[in-house]
Amino acid sequence: MTAPSAWAPLRRTAYRALWLAQFASNTGTWAQTVGAQWLMGDLGGSTFQVALVQAATTLPVFLLVVPSGAIGDILDRRRVLMSGQAMMLAGAAALAALAASGAATPVTLLALIALMGTGQALSMPSFQAIQPELVPRAEIPQAALLNGVNMNVGRAIGPALGGFLIAAAGPAAAFAFNTASFLGVLVVLWRWRRPSDHRPLGAEHVVTAVRTGARYVRSSPLFSRVLVRCVLFVVFGSGLWALLPAVARGPLGLGAGGYGVLLGGVGAGAIGGAFVVPRLLRRIGKNTLITVATCAYGVSTAVAGLTTAVAVAIPAMLVAGAAWIAVLSTLNATAQVLLPAWTRARALAYYQLVLMGGQAFGAVVWGALGGVLGVGAAMVVPAAAMVLVVLVAARLLPLTDREVDTSPASLWDAPPEIADTAAGPVLVTVEWRVPADRVAAFTEAMRKVGRSRRRTGATLWGLFRDSEDPGLHLEAFTVDTWHEHLRQHLERGTAVDVAVEAAARELAAGPPRVRHLLWARSHVDGPHEDGPGGTPPAA
Repeated sequence: MTAPSAWAPLRRTAYRALWLAQFASNTGTWAQTVGAQWLMGDLGGSTFQVALVQAATTLPVFLLVVPSGAIGDILDRRRVLMSGQAMMLAGAAALAALAASGAATPVTLLALIALMGTGQALSMPSFQAIQPELVPRAEIPQAALLNGVNMNVGRAIGPALGGFLIAAAGPAAAFAFNTASFLGVLVVLWRWRRPSDHRPLGAEHVVTAVRTGARYVRSSPLFSRVLVRCVLFVVFGSGLWALLPAVARGPLGLGAGGYGVLLGGVGAGAIGGAFVVPRLLRRIGKNTLITVATCAYGVSTAVAGLTTAVAVAIPAMLVAGAAWIAVLSTLNATAQVLLPAWTRARALAYYQLVLMGGQAFGAVVWGALGGVLGVGAAMVVPAAAMVLVVLVAARLLPLTDREVDTSPASLWDAPPEIADTAAGPVLVTVEWRVPADRVAAFTEAMRKVGRSRRRTGATLWGLFRDSEDPGLHLEAFTVDTWHEHLRQHLERGTAVDVAVEAAARELAAGPPRVRHLLWARSHVDGPHEDGPGGTPPAA
């Protein structure tokens, strides 16, 4: 079967419209970053206040991206995206008005930047989560690749555009352009007719959704592996982004225009990578592609740190751009196809968290190292480390190329009817009769069952063997409430979970016996020895 071309997603009307609008938005965001830093200087802001512009952008994302992911799973993602974009549009419009009227102050500038960062935090997980709704599953890798091209080219063009607008009409022009870019995204989202979500049990509470998302991430080895590989790459890979301005000013002797040329080389490399990556994925697979691309990125980083020739640095940036997008688009696409729809936004929020957190942490570390050892050494150290780390990770934490079916599936038969769905905690016991010659295989199969129970909502899980009857095994797991257990039955099961339990059933002698037990609260006698009002012990 021939894989789709790199540009196949752009043939999808909804994806193409959103991609073009997002490209304008990415460009506007980078133009605004330049405008905000410049305006802070015009307002007499200190060096610390200028640095706070970037902090005001990223801090809301760190604080809010995880709950925003939960919101993206429990509410309509289109509405969530429109709310986030409207928040950013309001912030950009207010900045443009204040800058144009001369009423801006350092405090109002930082407050409005933080408002826009909040809108970005609200939008990011839902934007990632809707990709499988815009393109077929087979085109998700290509969509992730094009999204990476979008961001990298916007990163290359935006600062240059921002500088031009500031020179021509002042910072207000950069803010006005960004305002218009958000308006374009809002129009595309408003016209998109997204199918309504199927939630038989209604929306979850945000706090519950956050906890469930964290349990899912902990209990999904394949997705957790993607997170680890992502943070290993970006922590070391961020050295290039953090130190490239110093390299341009120092060893290469370039001004602002020359630095823009280097960024343009990264963007051009990302576009070139869009042509090459799909073919490499088909030929060598995810694990080898990430290994090769990481090594190429490391070599390019070292070359950029050691050379004093612009003619050498620019090709290195081309390779770095192609390698950067190859690694991150592959990781992002892998994350998307591993996640079921019910938890996609909240799990991808953790991906965004480690991606941005890894870059921020790495930038601080390599920046500090540059101050001690010099720019060249500070580029070579992370470059060498990332090559060594990826060779180890490729062996110990390989990414799978096999298809994982996360489509919805009925997990169990209908549960008993209970009027009080808020009752809980719930203890579910499953008695398994296992022949003696299958006990070892059954125990191994149940490890996967245990992870499946936790992914769908179980807080505790265990498998026990009867000391007097070795063939009898008791599986026990707890769920916070009966309502949460109903979600396991009706909303959270996938084909993977069904297959995992089917493998255990094949090793058992006959169907298991299932019982549901509710926490025995005292409603009449008052407090007992086990706690005030019969409160269950803390897990």
